[in-house]
Amino acid sequence: MKLSAKLGLFFLSVLPLLAQDTPVRKIPSVSVAPVPLTEITRGKTNSIELDFRVPAGYHINSNKPSAEYLIPTSLRLDVPTDIMVGKIEYPDGEDMSFAFAPDEKLSVYTGDFTVTLNVRPLSGVLPGKYEFHGELKYQACDNAACYPPKKLPVRFEVKVLKAPKPKAKNPAQSPNVHN
Repeated sequence: MKLSAKLGLFFLSVLPLLAQDTPVRKIPSVSVAPVPLTEITRGKTNSIELDFRVPAGYHINSNKPSAEYLIPTSLRLDVPTDIMVGKIEYPDGEDMSFAFAPDEKLSVYTGDFTVTLNVRPLSGVLPGKYEFHGELKYQACDNAACYPPKKLPVRFEVKVLKAPKPKAKNPAQSPNVHN
């Protein structure tokens, strides 16, 4: 057997052993809790809460990070026709310092955090179920390093209800007293 073939076989047999000794860094992923079917009334502003979780030992930048070069956490939605999304409300970040920048406070989310959507179906939208699709863009970091930005798919349904009919008003009473 030629020397090059022997070396090739040697490397093929050693590579799996080397790979076992090399720790693989798992890229952290934010998760979203299932959103229960939410009933919303057409013609009125309704709130929907999305609950996210950052894994223990990690943090992500808040929606308003403390420096321009940091990637903000942001939610983007594809909205069904005739349903409007108003303001998306993000929680305030927690100011924290890390070993890689001990003199700098960073605005971050850790653990659980909630993003609130203000949704208003137009008064002419047909009652029924509608599905929202979107993604949460974020960058996860630990105490030593930051990982490439990721996008978490977000999906939930709402059930649009008719607005209740206004109550009929009683006709004005005659000022005359009937005897």
